[in-house]
Amino acid sequence: TSPAWKKSPRSLKDEDYKAFYSELYPFSAPPMFWIHLNIDYPFNLTGILYFPKLGNNLELQKNKIQLYSNQVFVTDDVKEIVPEFLTLLHGVIDSPDIPLNVSRSYLQADSNVRKITGYITKKVAEKLNSLFKKDRKAYEEKWTDLGVFVKYGMISEEKFYNKALKFALLKNVDDKFFTIEEYKEKIKKQQTDKHDKIVMLYTNNPTEHDSFIQAAKNRNYDVLEFDTVIDNHFIQHLEHKMGDVTFVRVDADTIDNLIQKDEKIESVLNEKEQEKVKEMFSQVVQETGAQIELKALSPNDMPCMITRPEFIRRMQEMQSLQGMSMGKLPDTYNLVVNTNHPLIAEKLVKMKSEEKKKDFVQHLYSLAKLNQGMLKGAELTEFINKSVSMLK
Repeated sequence: TSPAWKKSPRSLKDEDYKAFYSELYPFSAPPMFWIHLNIDYPFNLTGILYFPKLGNNLELQKNKIQLYSNQVFVTDDVKEIVPEFLTLLHGVIDSPDIPLNVSRSYLQADSNVRKITGYITKKVAEKLNSLFKKDRKAYEEKWTDLGVFVKYGMISEEKFYNKALKFALLKNVDDKFFTIEEYKEKIKKQQTDKHDKIVMLYTNNPTEHDSFIQAAKNRNYDVLEFDTVIDNHFIQHLEHKMGDVTFVRVDADTIDNLIQKDEKIESVLNEKEQEKVKEMFSQVVQETGAQIELKALSPNDMPCMITRPEFIRRMQEMQSLQGMSMGKLPDTYNLVVNTNHPLIAEKLVKMKSEEKKKDFVQHLYSLAKLNQGMLKGAELTEFINKSVSMLK
């Protein structure tokens, strides 16, 4: 009998596709869905491509798609025949029109191969779009397993990027999903800065960044969640393609500076008082890479917070992603002191005892570190012991 991919799609039930998948990959979890390829003009191609559950895994195993020619196995190295992001799929493609035993450059230049590549990309995009349109809720539920694949495709394949704009999703911290266009519309009014850029705020760790997220929500800002291995590249790609959008992590700056408006808050401290405050913090903050910044913020904002400049943090993340250790960038952050907070403007400035001032500043600094998950080991123990003694 002929193999499953040579049969008419109409003659196969879901069970048949699943059984064939189990034959190909006996130890894999069942696929989410599949595409049956069947075309005989302008080239001959049959096959079944399966979408595995990827999760947050960009495991680029290039031997999951098997290439046949007239039902004779040729290779499981198909990276010259299908775009790289499609090598994340599983399954079989069969075509007598793919030249065998030829060089890589010949394959890439071959018009049939180019047409086949384009055809498979188109079919994959059509399948995803139809799933999205037919049952959006079910599609959203699959997004965790699908997102890495779609994002990888958008980054690496121009044609796929344009098609995927219809069905690529962004998820916010409240677990709501939006297409990119829907999300732009949602936040445009509140989150456009003074340079007419739409600022998309995000977190890659909602638990760790909770206080920053709450501060954003208090301003009626929305925060996206990006937590996959590929999101750094995806964010930069979207910024490059869209032009009018910029992504900023919620802890990159104070809430007033994340989305810069024209409003300006004045400091309640005069210049001399501000210099004194800065001097007090300079005595305590000794780490290299730590910058002290005095800012006039709302009295309701935190007295002190640690922010990480977006550009430098992205550079560090790129370095660690690429395993680069040469000239490793030091941990760089800003300690922002809110000169309008009552603890600074009223309490600290009026303190007489130098020792009390130092302890007070140290405690504020430790709180800011704790908020960023930076207080660990002996430092954390010391902070807890001091906090307990303050309560006595």
